[in-house]
Amino acid sequence: MANHRENLLQLSYIRTVTLFGQCLAVIFAIYGLQAELNIWLIGPALAVLALLNLITYARLMSPWPVTEPEFFTQLIADMSLYGAILFHMGGATNPFIFLLLVPLIIASATLSKRYVWLVAITVVVIYSSLLFYYEPLIQLENNHQHRVMELFDFHIVGMWINFLLTVLVVTYFIVRMQQSMQKQQEKLEQEREKRIQDQQLLSLATMAAGTAHELGTPLSTMQVLLKELEHEHQANPELLEDIELLRQQTDICAKRLKQMAQSVKQEQSSTRLMAATLIIDETIEQLMIQRPEVSYSLLVSGQGDSPSLNCSTSLRQSLLNLLNNAADAQPKDIAIELDWDQQHVFFRIHDKGPGISIEQSENLGKPFVTTKGKGLGIGLFLTATTLARYAGDVRLYNHPNGGTLTEVTLPIRKHHE
Repeated sequence: MANHRENLLQLSYIRTVTLFGQCLAVIFAIYGLQAELNIWLIGPALAVLALLNLITYARLMSPWPVTEPEFFTQLIADMSLYGAILFHMGGATNPFIFLLLVPLIIASATLSKRYVWLVAITVVVIYSSLLFYYEPLIQLENNHQHRVMELFDFHIVGMWINFLLTVLVVTYFIVRMQQSMQKQQEKLEQEREKRIQDQQLLSLATMAAGTAHELGTPLSTMQVLLKELEHEHQANPELLEDIELLRQQTDICAKRLKQMAQSVKQEQSSTRLMAATLIIDETIEQLMIQRPEVSYSLLVSGQGDSPSLNCSTSLRQSLLNLLNNAADAQPKDIAIELDWDQQHVFFRIHDKGPGISIEQSENLGKPFVTTKGKGLGIGLFLTATTLARYAGDVRLYNHPNGGTLTEVTLPIRKHHE
C-alpha cells in the first residue's frame, strides 16, 4: 500500500515551489515583457492555490489516513488551477504549459491504473482546451516594441527554464517516493522477520512445555529411589554423600520446572523501572553466585545520574545469558562497561576468548545456532528476541584486541512514561 500521507506532503512541497515560480513568471510577464495581464483574474487563481496548500498542511496534521481518492482529488485540483492560470497567460503558447505533466507523472508513480488514466484524460482535455481558448500574453498589433524573433527567443528560453524546473521537480518527487517505498519495504521485511521469530518462539515454547511435563514423572521417580537408597546405605558415608548430591540436583531440576510453569505470571508482575546501574549490579551478582571462577572489571562511563530502564526477570536473564556466554569463552578478565546517552543505554561485554568466525557471525541470533560447540543454540536467539520486546538489540563483534565484544542497546524510559 502506498504511503499517500507522505506523497501528499511531497506534493505540498512541489505546490509551494510551483506557486513561487508562477508568481515570478507573472511579475516577469508584466514588467519584463510588458504583457497586459488581467491580474484581477490571475491573482485569485494563485490565491486559491496558496489556500489549497495551507488546507493541505492543516489536513496533514490530523491523524486521519490519506486515502487514494483524496490524493487523486488533490492532483485534479492542481491541474485545474494550473489550467486556470495558464488560460490567462497564453494558454498552450506559454512555455510553462508542460507544468501540467507534473501531476500526471506523480499519479503514475503513486496511484492505481484507473486513477492514472483519469488524470491522463484530464491533462489531455485541459491542454487541448488551452490550444483554442486562452488570453494571449502579447498583443502584437498593439505592442510594436516586441518583434516576432524576440518573442520567439523568449519562448525558447522559457521552454528551457520550464524543462529544467520540470526535471528538478520530477526527480525530487520520484526520489522521495523511492525512499518512501524503500522504507515501507524495510518495515515489511522487519514484520516478516518478527513473524518468523514469533513462530519459532511458539515452537520452542510448545516443546519446552511438553518436555517439562514429560520430565516431571522421571524426576519424581528418581527422588523416590534416592530416598530409598539413602535408607538402605546408611553404613556407607561415601555413597551417602554421592546420593545427597544427586538428590540436591534432582531437587534443583524439579524447582526449575516449577518456576517454568509460573514464568508467564511472574513476568507480567515483575516488570518495573530500575536504574541501569542497579540492573547490571544484580545481574553480575547472580553471575558470581553461579560462576565463582569468573573474574571481571566493571566500568561505568555514562555521565550524570543513571537512567532508568523497564526491567523484568526475562531482561535480567537475557543479560545473564550474555555474561555466561562470555564466561564460557574465557572466564578470566571479562571487561564490562555501562554507558548511556540521552536516549539509549549501552551494555558492553568484552571477553578474551577466540572470537567469532565470519560463518558464525552470519547466523548469530538464529535458533539452534551455537558458537560454543555444545548446548542447544537457543540462548542468543531467546536473548535477542527478549531485547527486541524492549525495543533493544544485541550485536556481536570481533574486538580489535582479540576476543568478542557484545553490545546491548536499550532505550531509556522516563518515569512519567
